[in-house]
Amino acid sequence: QVHLVESGGGSVQAGGSLRLSCAASGGTFSNYAMGWFRQAPGKEREFVAGINWSGLAKYYADSVKGRFTISRDNAKNTVYLQMNSLKPEDTAVYYCNQDQKSTWDGIGDYWGQGTQVTVSS
Repeated sequence: QVHLVESGGGSVQAGGSLRLSCAASGGTFSNYAMGWFRQAPGKEREFVAGINWSGLAKYYADSVKGRFTISRDNAKNTVYLQMNSLKPEDTAVYYCNQDQKSTWDGIGDYWGQGTQVTVSS
């Protein structure tokens, strides 16, 4: 069974930065696309960023383009989300997601437990 563990969340002021990490186990990490989603209280879970197996193709929600960067280190079975210029509306629980294809196609079947990101004004 694929197991995903997020880390790196925390509380920052608006304009600050955080780097989230997602460590994967129980599968061949390098074969699969990965993604990040987030969910704020009272809101639906939304797509944030995705990355293909090689890390060469990346996808972002319009709301985070130019501020967030997704990357991966297949040798470490880890995907990252660098978040810069954070805004209060970025406050949410951020979830790591693993697809069952090598290219990102929207959403995968496996989820981490989430890490809280809080951005104060």
